[in-house]
Amino acid sequence: MTQLLDTLTINAFISFGVILGGTLIGSLGAVLTGQAPGHTMIELADKLKIWALVSALGGTFDALRAIETGFLGLQINTVAKQVLMILAAFVGAHTGYLLILYLTGGRPQ
Repeated sequence: MTQLLDTLTINAFISFGVILGGTLIGSLGAVLTGQAPGHTMIELADKLKIWALVSALGGTFDALRAIETGFLGLQINTVAKQVLMILAAFVGAHTGYLLILYLTGGRPQ
């Protein structure tokens, strides 16, 4: 159980970091090209959410394969763990998105 909580926490923070890092570095590119960094950060945070999930899970095919195996083999524990890992990655990505919205004073898209 402790190992599962550790994995869920790490997945959430990986996806959180992808959002923060991607938007902050992307805003530097916006500054260099003369665009508004705040607007660019909001757009990037929205676009990076799916990639944050994928990077936190280490690739979606492994998670989907584990869910398929769990359903076909009636292994509810495996399916529940994978769903929890996807949810943890989503929570981390969405928290990063909300933080960027707060920092830029933007509105959700």
